[in-house]
Formats: sequence, structure tokens, C-alpha cells
Amino acid sequence: MAYYPRIRDLREDSDKTQKEIADYLGTAYQYYAVYEKGTSEIPFERAIALAKYYNVSLDYIAGLTNDKRGFSYSSLSPKQQELLKIAEEISSSDKNKTVALLRALINTIK
Repeated sequence: MAYYPRIRDLREDSDKTQKEIADYLGTAYQYYAVYEKGTSEIPFERAIALAKYYNVSLDYIAGLTNDKRGFSYSSLSPKQQELLKIAEEISSSDKNKTVALLRALINTIK
């Protein structure tokens, strides 16, 4: 049986009760509670509904990635990974300047 600890974490982070989420899904509180416990597998359509509700990916809910939007460094090329690592090291204001500089550079290349 699959266990989805993240649906509990997402619910708690949103300050929602199991009943509120069950109501959103159109199911009984008892059914939703067993999804969180892992004693019953969550139906795919309900997992999709939860992903939309919390604005996260199904991969995040399933524990396949730690990025809520489903992003994974391993899916990027080495050059893309290098660029992201560099971008993570600069400040927010410098990121804005860098984006503007890159856009200007792209426009001159066109």
C-alpha cells in the first residue's frame, strides 16, 4: 500500500482539517484519513485534485522529488545545472540585473 506523508504535510501547512480536505475532494472524512495513514491507496483523480488544490506536482505528492513544482536537477543537462547553481549564488537584485542583461544580449543576437 502506498503511503503519502506529503498530503498530510501539505494539509497541515495549509492549516486545513482532514474534514475540510475530504469535503473538497467530495469524499467522507474517514476515506481521506486512510489516505494519509497509508492504509488505503489514494485514487489517481483525487491525487490530481490535491495537486491542483495545493499547487504542487504529483511527483512531489508521491515523494519522487523534493521540489513542490516537480522540478528535478537530474532532468537538466550539465550546462543547465551549472547555470542554475550560479543563479542560486547571486542576490535577488543581481538576479534581476542578470535577467535584464541576458534579455538584452538575446535581443542583440536575434
